[in-house]
Amino acid sequence: MNAKQNALEIIRFGKPEKVVGGLPCHGIGYFGANHEGFDNPRAERGVPVGGTWTDIWGIGWEKEQEDIMGFFKLSPLADLPAALKTYRWPDPDEERICGQIYQEAPKADRSQLFLGGSHRSVLWERAYKLVGMEDLMCYFHTEPTAVKELLRRTMDFQLGVARHYLKVGIEVAFFSEDLGTQQGLLLSPEIVHEFFVPEYRRLFDLYKQNGVLINFHSCGHITPLLELFIELGIDVLNPVQSSANDLAEVRRITQGRMALQGGVSSGLLVSGPTEAIRQEVRRCLWVLGREGGYFCGPDQGMPWPKEHIDAYTQALEEFGTYPLREA
Repeated sequence: MNAKQNALEIIRFGKPEKVVGGLPCHGIGYFGANHEGFDNPRAERGVPVGGTWTDIWGIGWEKEQEDIMGFFKLSPLADLPAALKTYRWPDPDEERICGQIYQEAPKADRSQLFLGGSHRSVLWERAYKLVGMEDLMCYFHTEPTAVKELLRRTMDFQLGVARHYLKVGIEVAFFSEDLGTQQGLLLSPEIVHEFFVPEYRRLFDLYKQNGVLINFHSCGHITPLLELFIELGIDVLNPVQSSANDLAEVRRITQGRMALQGGVSSGLLVSGPTEAIRQEVRRCLWVLGREGGYFCGPDQGMPWPKEHIDAYTQALEEFGTYPLREA
């Protein structure tokens, strides 16, 4: 089987030939998905350290470190609910925003690669950048109606983007939404269910009705939300942060119901040594992947020492062929 067929067998808990690092994918995104702004189309990739820019949402950014995403510094909707009255929402149908979707999609080799569409900072992350995290945490309690309008309008944009993605035939939708800290959730389950789940359902249901796979990213401790993720129809969850979750418990809950991607300690990939990395890869393969449903990779994305990432790659190649062997 080719790489795409093997990945589908992983997701379906079928009979893949081997564990791989992720979905083989040709990724596309609307203009603004990676914090681009009309005043600086290259955004994070082209701004030097110390540089600033404004994205399509009016959020102000600054590049503080090389090879690392920028940090938001200006939130245009900090004054809820008054700011909602005059805020100009980006239009997903504007040619400057949706045009590149149609330019990039035909370049994909669909026989070998999934066509994937990006919804980076889909809802929670977009909302706290628009408002400011501390202020938004307060507004959940003091201005709940305004927060719900903010989330509804934000999801309206994402649904508009989704319709363009569906027109070009994406097979996987990628979502980025960090909901956890090292020790717990950023938001209470009650807040998640009241404010976010109704909006997630609008978008996820649209994709599921059209046969699109959902790959959902959340750093941190997300074990309390696993059943919700499964209920929402998430097919692949990443990055399964090993320092914040009990990997065996995550696998127990999700086995046969939701594939996992990640799990290999980023701290170990930074510090080494290489033999410890090899053993960690083998351990993760066994704990998370011995019955399928696992893409083995780092539990964070960052620049790695070449010797260390090579050790991971070699270990995955050596130990990742089915049937797996216990570490």
